[in-house]
Amino acid sequence: MKYFLTVMLLFSYFQTPAFAAEHCMPYAGEKLTFSVGWEFINAGSATMTVSEPKKDQYRIHTLAKTNKFLDIFKKVRDTIISEGICIDGKSQSTRFELNQHERKYRAKKITTFDSPNQKVYYTQNGKTDSYDVSSGHLNVMDAFFRVRGLNLVPGESVKIPVFDARKTYEVTVHVGKKTKMLRAPWGGHVECILIEPKLKTAGVFSSNGEIKIWMTNDSRHIPIKLIAKIKIGHIVGSLSHYQAPKQVTP
Repeated sequence: MKYFLTVMLLFSYFQTPAFAAEHCMPYAGEKLTFSVGWEFINAGSATMTVSEPKKDQYRIHTLAKTNKFLDIFKKVRDTIISEGICIDGKSQSTRFELNQHERKYRAKKITTFDSPNQKVYYTQNGKTDSYDVSSGHLNVMDAFFRVRGLNLVPGESVKIPVFDARKTYEVTVHVGKKTKMLRAPWGGHVECILIEPKLKTAGVFSSNGEIKIWMTNDSRHIPIKLIAKIKIGHIVGSLSHYQAPKQVTP
């Protein structure tokens, strides 16, 4: 089970948190909890938490896990830690750590971004490889938040440069032309727009990087529903609980 939140698995800023004018990650204190299902079966949950920023730095923690029933067949406890720094008002990834615990499979993959020297170091199983990567490339989690902060125009596409799983490329994110009313965890329904990031790598809860994300059609761009295609069927994530950044309410 692989890409649900890493793009979330991608993705204009919230209305005036105290540090919004100075910080490139104005989501401190935000927590999103998703109920994850495989077709019509409840499969588990995923949470994404944005920590309090330290000066010009930020940190995002994500946990994806199966429920007790599916633990019997394939226990999943995948965690992602994304860290970065603000440079000239824009986010720059500094570290991306993926810890995979999927049944008997264990893996720890660490990507370190050395933007001043235009290098990226990828470590897995104790082996580190270096890559020439120009400054401005992001990990896929930071790319998700970058897209959330854009003025998304229906029918148009945006491109975000990323480095992920030893690959350097531009993620093309297409914005749908139509909106859709979806139920919000804070009550009632909210108008949402659709974005479709075209990924070339897989991740948490998706095998091939194909994912659709419905986000609120306002400056907050809160992800409400995610659909990821896998080898057999689809994984669906629905926002079940939302904790807004400080001083911000939906």
